Amino acid sequence: MDYFPAFLDLDGKSCLVVGGGEVAARKIRLLLAAGARVTVVAPETGESVAALLGDGRIVHVGRVYADEDLDGQWLVVSATGNPTVDARVFADATARRIFCNAVDRQENCSYITPAIVDRSPVLVAVSSAGSAPVLARRIRAQIEAALPARLGELAALAGRYRRRVLDRFPGLSRRIRFWEKVFDGPAADNALAGELGQAAREIEALLVDGDGDGKGKGVAWLTGGGPGDPDLLTLKALNALQSADVIVHDRLVSAEVLALARRDAELVSVGKTPGCRTNSQDSINELLVRLVGSGKRVCRLKGGDPFVFGRGGEEAEALEAAGLDYRVIPGITAAAGCAAYAGIPLTHRDAAQSVVFLTAHGKDSIDSLDWPSLARDRQTLAVYMGVRRFPDLMDKLIRHGRPADTPIAIIERGTTRKQRVLRGTLGQLTLLAVAHNVAAPAILFIGEVAARGAVQSATPAERPAALLTGRGAGSSGVEARVRSTSIPA
Repeated sequence: MDYFPAFLDLDGKSCLVVGGGEVAARKIRLLLAAGARVTVVAPETGESVAALLGDGRIVHVGRVYADEDLDGQWLVVSATGNPTVDARVFADATARRIFCNAVDRQENCSYITPAIVDRSPVLVAVSSAGSAPVLARRIRAQIEAALPARLGELAALAGRYRRRVLDRFPGLSRRIRFWEKVFDGPAADNALAGELGQAAREIEALLVDGDGDGKGKGVAWLTGGGPGDPDLLTLKALNALQSADVIVHDRLVSAEVLALARRDAELVSVGKTPGCRTNSQDSINELLVRLVGSGKRVCRLKGGDPFVFGRGGEEAEALEAAGLDYRVIPGITAAAGCAAYAGIPLTHRDAAQSVVFLTAHGKDSIDSLDWPSLARDRQTLAVYMGVRRFPDLMDKLIRHGRPADTPIAIIERGTTRKQRVLRGTLGQLTLLAVAHNVAAPAILFIGEVAARGAVQSATPAERPAALLTGRGAGSSGVEARVRSTSIPA
């Protein structure tokens, strides 16, 4: 190790900051967060430091640094930006055996300030020994994404029970088993969901159970996996994937998303194939009830959002009827994600003041729609699961008054590296889909906004692999011109 890692107790202790600029302000905030009493030595202060001076734990000495400023200090930060002053502060502090950090001058540092992930009382510090601070910050960002926001609340709750656990379980192995039960079970699940009262009751119940080996209580997380790109997972969805014993997933959940699951989790595919009834919704409901009822923690992973054409509501009702615990974790629905990656605004001041989500899956869903309302202009239609019903959609919308030259966009495998965007008009819809062999998963956008964003996606780093545009508004031709763009590896 280049440096010895340690966490310092600075609560109530005097620390010196030399400098009054923005960098000094950042260091002052960190010291104050740790409970330190701070002396700031600087002839002048910037706005950020001046705004902090009202804190009763800060003393400002309005002059240049002097050796006597080190008297009684536990820690020193030199943030002047002046190499001569920084070197002097470091030399004086070293002579007194006081640890000193000169910002961005590793040669004048006896300690390194790490990149910090703060889930107090849980703290994670990342250091590159000063050689690559930007890399350390990137690592911190990855850890931030992996750790639940309420992890500190869980740690604080556990701390309240530490003495009772020591008294209840005198053997180390029994205490370890107990805490594993807490952190792997419903107590942690409830704490991380913000339900601290229920979490405390779960811990109390485990304390009554002599060895903490009672049967665990199951839970289901009805989780939105987003439209395809694993980077679009929410933090809560990622936590569910990494906490679940069993992952019950749909057919279209990508391998990249599933790779984020806990390594020893059981993966169960219940994907429905169009025209196939091998996995009915009733059988999926029964599976969830059986798994959760047996004490399993289950991540029910769906593409997009579980409550937008994902039948998550039916699964929630089945779990509720069985008296079982479940949580809903929203996801980015396909309409929002795919449109954004294709550069299509769902609403636009000049083109669409509303957006309608509808599904064309199954004959009854098509025939029961309010077609006169859907055929109105200045609105965007986002059609899920409609590839097999494109002819009916086109015919009904045109017959109810939607012009045949209304722009459309078909986005196939949206947000993934295989994304394909086909543009044309409503009158071309069927021929365009046939000519380019459109297959599920694909979402259809109908409305004036579909003609926008035709060159680049909204996120340039995630451009579609190919963009195909039907020629001639309202014509029957389906010859397309291809603009190839690449997605960075």
